[in-house]
Amino acid sequence: MKPILTKMNNRSDFKILDQKVHNRPLIYFDNAATTQKPQIVIDAITNYYETINSNIHRGVHSLSQLATDQFEAARRTVQTFINAQHHHEVIFTRGTTESINLIASSFGKAFLQSGDEVLISEMEHHANIVPWQMICEEKGAKLKVIPFDFNGVLQVELLEQMITSKTKIVAITHISNVLGTINPIKKIIEVAHSKGVPVMIDGAQAISHEKVDVQALDCDFYCFSGHKMYAPMGIGVMYGKEEWLNKMPPYQGGGEMISQVTFEKTTYNELPFKFEAGTPSVGDVLGLMKAIEYINHIGIEQIAQYEHELLDYAMAQLHEIPDIQFYGLSPQKVAVISFNLGKIHPYDVGVILDHQGIAVRTGHHCAQPIMQKYQIPGTVRASFALYNTKEEIDAFIKALLQAKKMLE
Repeated sequence: MKPILTKMNNRSDFKILDQKVHNRPLIYFDNAATTQKPQIVIDAITNYYETINSNIHRGVHSLSQLATDQFEAARRTVQTFINAQHHHEVIFTRGTTESINLIASSFGKAFLQSGDEVLISEMEHHANIVPWQMICEEKGAKLKVIPFDFNGVLQVELLEQMITSKTKIVAITHISNVLGTINPIKKIIEVAHSKGVPVMIDGAQAISHEKVDVQALDCDFYCFSGHKMYAPMGIGVMYGKEEWLNKMPPYQGGGEMISQVTFEKTTYNELPFKFEAGTPSVGDVLGLMKAIEYINHIGIEQIAQYEHELLDYAMAQLHEIPDIQFYGLSPQKVAVISFNLGKIHPYDVGVILDHQGIAVRTGHHCAQPIMQKYQIPGTVRASFALYNTKEEIDAFIKALLQAKKMLE
């Protein structure tokens, strides 16, 4: 049996957590929205701009070559982290949202026709709904939705009958940002592939919580953001199998994505540059590389174990609060807890918690269809990361009880 982890002993790496909010120590439980950044990530970005800032790939001078080497080293770091077969299958984007938009647009232009179907789930973030709606409207295709049950468990048993000869792609979240549900994506991929259908995974909420191996999963596309895994905002990754990326047209034009340009015709660059138009955010890419190194140093399995202990510790106490309603009680879930206190509006709970120095997220969490299913305006969401503690959870429970007493 693995030992119980009381703390990760790395809180000092995150200087932002030393501050006070409303004269109370900051308790940051909004990690599903964005994680805080360790000092080595901040230092990596600063060091880039202080020492090797330059545009990459096209310069013969030393700074450009140094920056290019670091940028491509970061690509290989990502490749290793997700176990991609080829480094050129790693495409840098601004985040998960842009990654999904890239796939929906480019894949849709190449493979979607009138009457075709795209299959998503009922628990998707808007970023994995709207891009598919847009391309379906453009192409005359149909968007189909796999439902989840009241406990937040995806009804995977419906998948076989929902995939038809018209289904061109399945696009589904690895982990729900509202429910915390870990979907059985390997099974989903196997079923889809048995019917000749590719699968795109939204990994924004998974990448910092469990080991992702794209070859073992055999997914065709996998998308994630840096800022949810201790890296900067504005940088993300779109992994795609080489065979698919070679068949898809570029998403944007200009800059690095060209091979030859004339007024009569433009030919496109090879992978990965074909999908990386314009000047990339090199400093943020290097920050992502450092964040991956940071996660690797601690160990993703160690992080997952510790966060699950925090989840169990919090849920045991939350269950004792009268009139609390939980949204997302799947046996397979990460440390994301969505709840409401009776008929109290989640916004009011969030404001009172903020005055106690506690940061949670309130609202629909960019997942309005989930709120519509439960017929609620929103939830309070607490989400944990490797720097959170059981002592913080104790303070959170105390503040919740105070909020409930004040607002009832």
